Amino acid sequence: MKDKLTDLSDRLSAMHNQRATGDSNWGLFATPVLVILLLMVLVGIYWSDEPDPFDIETAAVEHAPETTSRLTTGSYTTSTLITAMETLLNKRGGYLSNDIMPPSIWLDNIPNWEFGVLVQCRDMSRSLRNDFSRSQSQSVEDEDLIITEPKFHFDNSSWFLPATENVYQEGIDELYQYLGRLQDPSSPNAQFYARADNLREWLGQVEKRLGSLSQRLSASVGQVRLNTDLAGDAEAVQSTQTSSQLEVKTPWTEIDDVFYETRGAAWALIHLFKAVEIDFEPILQKKNALISLRQIIRELEGTQESVWSPVILNGSGFGLFANHSLVMASYISRANAAVIDLRSLLSQG
Repeated sequence: MKDKLTDLSDRLSAMHNQRATGDSNWGLFATPVLVILLLMVLVGIYWSDEPDPFDIETAAVEHAPETTSRLTTGSYTTSTLITAMETLLNKRGGYLSNDIMPPSIWLDNIPNWEFGVLVQCRDMSRSLRNDFSRSQSQSVEDEDLIITEPKFHFDNSSWFLPATENVYQEGIDELYQYLGRLQDPSSPNAQFYARADNLREWLGQVEKRLGSLSQRLSASVGQVRLNTDLAGDAEAVQSTQTSSQLEVKTPWTEIDDVFYETRGAAWALIHLFKAVEIDFEPILQKKNALISLRQIIRELEGTQESVWSPVILNGSGFGLFANHSLVMASYISRANAAVIDLRSLLSQG
């Protein structure tokens, strides 16, 4: 009997030791995993910080030729576009929209911010190619801008063969070529025409972008809207009939995406409008439109205030909780109204 008890005791002791060894091995495995996850979270938080604004005049001087330091009409707008694109590629964590590894793949705020900036840079590159660099509709396109514009329209999420960053850098390099020729007195074939009609064309694109963002932001609470697609033209038709009332609501999973895309778009537009203010100053003064442009900048600057909430809230319009999307929509709507007023001023003789 005593031998049986001794044998049972030995077995229990062995089982306990085996369990202790297993717990110890699990602890040795779990500890580094937790440390790695914590480091990834901290890196993700660090990379999620939005870039600070830059000074467009300083950027223009830095991009001027060292031999002449010559700033010509269009230098500020072109230099600002270059710096905005370089910021996308060189900010904290680099360009994140095409990353497929953690922690980047878990982040969505900064990639959406990047897309907002990218859309505005694409629109400006198109305006540079089609309007600002051409004197007439029959004039020849600039040789560098022909390459830049499609480069910036390359897939923003390609991570390999080729990587998005490499294609965008090629577009930036071509912009540097254009800027260098623009500031070279011996290269008169590179031009930037600061005319009211050219500026109105770019503002038309901005107006549509801001209008779309405002609608998407306002739809965070859900709305039943009257269909105004054909309003204003009694003979207008559309390809497919739609309901007279439309229910519009941004999915709750996309609320923060639209919010940060708008912040990125506004960040880019603030810099571009400041550059336009300098390059088009004679035209704006003649039209008495400087104050209107500065009002646009002021409204857009309101979108860059710090967000103190850890998440983007989607409360109802007059509910208990805040709705950050509606606040953002208010700034964007006022900026859009000011853009419409500015276009109207520029159309007047």
